[in-house]
Amino acid sequence: MTRDKIAESIGKYHATVYRVALGYVKNTHDADDITQDVFFKLYRHNKDFVSDEAQKAWLIRVAVNESKNLLKSAWFRKRADLDESLAAPENDNAWVYEYVQKLKPKYRTVVYLHYYEKYTAKEIAAILGKPQSTIESQMRRSKEQLRKLLTDDGIKEECCYEF
Repeated sequence: MTRDKIAESIGKYHATVYRVALGYVKNTHDADDITQDVFFKLYRHNKDFVSDEAQKAWLIRVAVNESKNLLKSAWFRKRADLDESLAAPENDNAWVYEYVQKLKPKYRTVVYLHYYEKYTAKEIAAILGKPQSTIESQMRRSKEQLRKLLTDDGIKEECCYEF
């Protein structure tokens, strides 16, 4: 890829890659490192993508893999975490992002890709390399867990209809 194409890709997809990584590692510094690694891998990637969507899906898949690799590393497991607040994606329901972060990583990723990036279950399945039925089950379970978290905190049931 040329430098211009890399720069264009960074401009388009930086926020998405960063939020996917942040959803996994829950640390802004690690998410920054992962984002940088993802775009470095894009720079080293020798093939052109069929479409912008294919490139975006590839970037998300690499971000998920890099995040999982970091979480499995001995270095990560032995370090002490800093207490920091997470940056929520900006929209009308940004406060819900706090509750999304309480879900297990596999549910956080599915919720993020569906509600914030607007992917369908079929597209998420292709990105994550899982069967569509698994993604649909994870979406259903994540909705149930989010509803429970919200209602347990006294938030009215009416606000949960979109989940």
